[in-house]
Amino acid sequence: MKKLDETNKAIIRQLTDGRKAYSAIAEELSITENTVRSRVNKLIDEGILHITGLVNPEYVPEVQVVVMGVKLKTLDLGRKAQEFSRLKGVVSAIVVTGRYDLIVQVLLNDEENLSLLDFFKKELSKVPEISEVETFVVYQSHNYLLPYIL
Repeated sequence: MKKLDETNKAIIRQLTDGRKAYSAIAEELSITENTVRSRVNKLIDEGILHITGLVNPEYVPEVQVVVMGVKLKTLDLGRKAQEFSRLKGVVSAIVVTGRYDLIVQVLLNDEENLSLLDFFKKELSKVPEISEVETFVVYQSHNYLLPYIL
């Protein structure tokens, strides 16, 4: 696992606004713009950093967010999380401790023919070795932003 040095952490903190100019970040941190640019590019290339637009799902009326707790019949949790992450509508799949093996965030959209029932029938059925799924439909959220993937 790669560790971030203090400069990289400071740059990432500045990127809470992903549109912030590298020159402004450089000035704020007292480093050169080229240092910021090269470090950001390296973080992106290494898969550590992604600069993306996020939306508050409450303001996108045609979408519905579902969080799923998943129990599996296998202990190969990393592989299963990767399988889930490739399903249509899945925003993230994470390995967790507790009563579930995975927590999966799903963005549904009826206009894209992806209702909750469609997700179960067409997508979830592609993943073997699931023993139990509990769904939590998000009705209201606070400080919850997601990439708009549909």
